Amino acid sequence: MKYDELFALLRRRGVLWPSAEIYGGVQGLYDYGPLGTALKRRLEEAWTAWFVGLSPDYHLIQPSEFLPEAVVRASGHLENFTDPEVTCESCHAAFRADTIVEKVRPDGVDGLTPAQIGEILRANQLKCPNCGSPALSVPTPFNLMFPVELGVTGHERAYLQPETAQGSYLAFARMWDVGRHALPLGIAVIGKAYRNEIAPRQVLFRLWAFTQAELQIFFDPAGFPVPFAQVAAEPLPVLRVDRRQQGEEAPEFVRAEELVRSGGLPEFYVYHLAQSYRFYRDVLGYPADRLRLFEKSDVERAFYNRIQFDLEAHLESLGGYKELGAVHYRGNYDLSRHSEGSGKDLSVHPTGREPLLPHVLELTFGVDRHLWALSDLHLGKDGERTVWKLPPYLAPVTVGVFPLIEKDHGAYALEVADELVREGLAARYDDASSIGKRYARMDEAGAPYCVTVDGESLAEGPAKGTVTLRARDSRSQERVPVRELAPRLRAAVRLPRPPRS
Repeated sequence: MKYDELFALLRRRGVLWPSAEIYGGVQGLYDYGPLGTALKRRLEEAWTAWFVGLSPDYHLIQPSEFLPEAVVRASGHLENFTDPEVTCESCHAAFRADTIVEKVRPDGVDGLTPAQIGEILRANQLKCPNCGSPALSVPTPFNLMFPVELGVTGHERAYLQPETAQGSYLAFARMWDVGRHALPLGIAVIGKAYRNEIAPRQVLFRLWAFTQAELQIFFDPAGFPVPFAQVAAEPLPVLRVDRRQQGEEAPEFVRAEELVRSGGLPEFYVYHLAQSYRFYRDVLGYPADRLRLFEKSDVERAFYNRIQFDLEAHLESLGGYKELGAVHYRGNYDLSRHSEGSGKDLSVHPTGREPLLPHVLELTFGVDRHLWALSDLHLGKDGERTVWKLPPYLAPVTVGVFPLIEKDHGAYALEVADELVREGLAARYDDASSIGKRYARMDEAGAPYCVTVDGESLAEGPAKGTVTLRARDSRSQERVPVRELAPRLRAAVRLPRPPRS
């Protein structure tokens, strides 16, 4: 589905719309409606069940969204959290440099200096997307953080968090004290991040305020035991740096054990890369041939990252592969910087071991981006109808409940819907229009099931107390006793979890 068509459908169905829409909307800010809010929560629940579920020593916390200036100075964000800005000297519009050069350099501008980016602009005679002028400035670094003033005097400087990861690093010492004093220790955060994007675009992909789900795993670099046998034979769609340098863009499937044996990657890293890939494929339902694990080179990744693969999906609406998450091996950079900045030694003393400063493996996941990707990859035409084929546990509405005739069957259908809600299921009652139109609305909303109450449900006979249960994808129908509905639907929406070792 094309970008404009997809966005129009999501807006019409109440999934999302521009913030302050009655004032014309604001680029880079979007509101979620009932379906979008529910889907977003389902995504967060599925991510938590899978990634926090990888170990009993991985925990979810909720830190503050404000970071004192000393924190972002120590973390390097004051100095390094920038994007190259290009300004048109004719119309004065500002752009991210990578959006200007993406047609001639689709891999982006990571690792390039402003002078090198400026040379690309000049050599390719690139023009302002707004007015067509060739008068573009030399790129300059623009810090993306939002500063805030705390208190009445405003003397206490702080920043809205540009990423959720810092909350985990700041909480590490406390979590060590309240935990088992053992590594690895995982600290997960799902929360808002704020970035003053130069030119927000592509709806949910470049926002000023967005939701991240991140897991920081603190481990002993001398040994990070993982159940690697669980993933050893898994073929992973990787695009490594050497193949990219040869002009390749398509991934090749390589077994996880080969990435370790001959690919030079550590087992702990490949294990978590494989689990991330499985989450995208098996839990979110993304087709394997639309995914790739994109390796960043030494000059592309952040200086503190030792290994980085981005998890990307090919999205028709956005014209190619787009980053949805990543796996970063960050070394001990973060705890080193915060030890120095705070004056507190963040080394730990595992039982029977010498003091050590843990290293960090980061699994990061853009929640909003995935909401768009779930629309691109699962919402489309199935013959004459439009269907959002979400996995049942992600669907904003689990079951639509209809009376065949509102006057005759509405009261009992409402009872059925209310009972399913009391059972913890997302049931939605609908008596407007024909049954066919109600099915169509639920198909667009992604509801995997619909229930219809009819005359047989109420009349004496073998069908009394039964309803018609219709499956979204197959459109098959069967008579089901009302008492069996809740158990069947709960089983269908049970969240997948990774196998434990």
